[in-house]
Amino acid sequence: MSSLMQIGELAQRAGVSHRTIHYYERLGLVKPAEREGAGYRYYDGTALKRLEKIATLKRLGLSLDEIAGVIDLYFEDATGVRGKEKVLDILQAQLAKADAQLEELAAFRRDLARNIARMEHLIAEAKQAE
Repeated sequence: MSSLMQIGELAQRAGVSHRTIHYYERLGLVKPAEREGAGYRYYDGTALKRLEKIATLKRLGLSLDEIAGVIDLYFEDATGVRGKEKVLDILQAQLAKADAQLEELAAFRRDLARNIARMEHLIAEAKQAE
């Protein structure tokens, strides 16, 4: 069992907490390689690689749900191309959403500036009428 790690060693090597690993297990992102009768979990190098890939995908801005939808692709395809293609699709969708939000915000800003100008004009007219 020298190639297997307990959760503490895995957490330390991956730079995450025990709780994070347990949470990722519940989400199906990471699985122990073995379980001992006393309930101890043992993890292999694949678990460490999955945690590293999760961290990378999180840095790209993917949610854990999105990560769950792509992570297995990286480990089923040795080239990683299928996973990268799926991530590219997700990032392109996020960009399209961000662009739409920016357009909405720009329209809101134009409306706001127009309303400010209108109010300033109304105030100036009211002051002149005094």
